[in-house]
Amino acid sequence: MKFFVDTAEIAEIKDLAETGLLDGVTTNPSLIAKSGRNILEVIAEICDIVPGPVSAEVAATDFDTMLKEGRKLAAIAKNVAVKVPLTVDGLKTCRVLANEGRQVNVTLCFSANQALLAAKAGAAFVSPFVGRLDDIGEDGMLLIEDIVQIYDQYDALKTEVLAASIRGPGHVLAAAKAGAHVATIPPNVIRQLYAHPLTDKGLAAFLSDWSKTGQSIL
Repeated sequence: MKFFVDTAEIAEIKDLAETGLLDGVTTNPSLIAKSGRNILEVIAEICDIVPGPVSAEVAATDFDTMLKEGRKLAAIAKNVAVKVPLTVDGLKTCRVLANEGRQVNVTLCFSANQALLAAKAGAAFVSPFVGRLDDIGEDGMLLIEDIVQIYDQYDALKTEVLAASIRGPGHVLAAAKAGAHVATIPPNVIRQLYAHPLTDKGLAAFLSDWSKTGQSIL
């Protein structure tokens, strides 16, 4: 499963990219607003750091303006994935941009039927929001399982399932077990994946024993 980081903070992206484990980045208007910077500048800078897909979301809701915004975002760099909402106008925009050879991430997906439409529209990614479904008492991971099962039935559907609205390490594990192609994860959750108290305890014991030998590898 590929790991995307869900942020527009350049320092966070640079730090995580240095691990070599980062496959892409997703942003949205809320994350751009938190950064306090111009969206075009932020996306361009991120694309220079990460060679994988960088999702940049349109702000319009009508087809004509969405398409204009999508084309402008796509022109920033070859690895931009234009992000559109899962609406009729968003799907129409997806179809046009996909036919032009652009990567499109169809976001705000909350049902398997919506995901099927996104795939038929030519989306490179569909983003089911598991955490937001959990918030209203549903099981978001069941949606991931349903979409993966549907896509697996049809070789012609090339859309990747991108598990979004990830809230913790448990979501990451469940998404991987469900067969999601990608998880987009907040920076703090990615760092939680490294941590385990037994790892820390074992390392401390090894270092203590090593210091007693008086040796140096270098």
